[in-house]
Amino acid sequence: MTTSLSSQMAALGDAARNAAAELAFASSERKYAALISAADAVWARREAIIDANCEDLVYGEEKGLSPAMMDRLLLNEARIRGIVDGLRAVAAQKDPVGEVISEWAQPSGLKIRRVRTPLGVIGVIYESRPNVTADAGALCLKAGNAVILRGGSESFHSSTAIHACLVEGLRAANLPEAAIQLVPTRDRAAVSEMLTMVNHIDVIVPRGGKGLVGLVQREARVPVFAHLEGIVHVYADRDADLDKARRIVLNSKTRRTGICGAAECLLIDWQFYTKHGAVLIEDLLAAGCEVRAEGELAKIPGTVRAQPEDFGHEFLDKIIAVKLVDGIDAAISHIRTYGSNHTDAILTENDATAARFFERLDSAILMRNASTQFADGGEFGMGAEIGIATGKLHARGPVGAEQLTSFKYLVEGDGTIRS
Repeated sequence: MTTSLSSQMAALGDAARNAAAELAFASSERKYAALISAADAVWARREAIIDANCEDLVYGEEKGLSPAMMDRLLLNEARIRGIVDGLRAVAAQKDPVGEVISEWAQPSGLKIRRVRTPLGVIGVIYESRPNVTADAGALCLKAGNAVILRGGSESFHSSTAIHACLVEGLRAANLPEAAIQLVPTRDRAAVSEMLTMVNHIDVIVPRGGKGLVGLVQREARVPVFAHLEGIVHVYADRDADLDKARRIVLNSKTRRTGICGAAECLLIDWQFYTKHGAVLIEDLLAAGCEVRAEGELAKIPGTVRAQPEDFGHEFLDKIIAVKLVDGIDAAISHIRTYGSNHTDAILTENDATAARFFERLDSAILMRNASTQFADGGEFGMGAEIGIATGKLHARGPVGAEQLTSFKYLVEGDGTIRS
């Protein structure tokens, strides 16, 4: 670690701490104005952002990024519109800071309120997706936090262009520009430095592949909100509706294969298979998926025989593992063995079976008769998300503005003393 980089990161941390102190009491109106101004700036500069993204795409190709990673990196006008809509959606949300979570009075005469308060400074480390620059900046600001963003080297130009728009919004609202900072280097040593900045950063949120998230979870001295992998299962129960199942399975796998909510394993109940045949697998094959099938399913033309390592694997590509199971308990057992506690779905019209699935699995997100591609903070009404957390402390599932707050107790008396 060079002294210059350490000094640079410490300077970012000091500026973020100072900004966080001011943001903690910034009005809802100023935060709203900053986000709306940032959204306007992103749309006004969309051509420049796309030009910057072209530089990143060339860089990504030279690095040999996979098609799924290149898709994550790509920005076009439709995706920039999505960034703008996300900024506006977060701006329109209720400000969580200062919300009274609960209040009560004690026999001693004390009146106690538990009130939402910002976490302080958030560090976000991410790969490929330049839209995370806007999502993370917006959510942290909404929750009254300063944020230090460290985008991936492959998205450096895109993230820089988007960050400039966020700073323009802060400036327009007379909020500290250091509220949203972008680490201005591709040097990977900056990541290691962030992980040890316990005096500057209150929590780290990694967004990326298993390698990045694993590194952060192993080496961080700062608390972490993260998921290691999105090993997402869809279980087609014997009481599933065929038409619903066909739509949901295909959408869960193929809508976008490179996101953490994409299905990676399809479990099919034997009775469903006996009744309906291979239609779910045939749909996947017709959509261009490589289907890695176990046992009886491997006899279906066009499939590839699954290997043991295909179960519990995050493909992030048009590849899916499939397996027959004997009922709901066998499906639950498989998911407990191979899942990552991210998102799992059941397709069934049987309420009791669905209740058993919900009760006996402990994934951060459990779904019934819905595509796993809905595992997204925006689709949960959060405007956007900074990530999906699969741990059990503080934040779990999509991490939106509310999840980026803590709380404090406000206690009032009237000359009250303790006997």
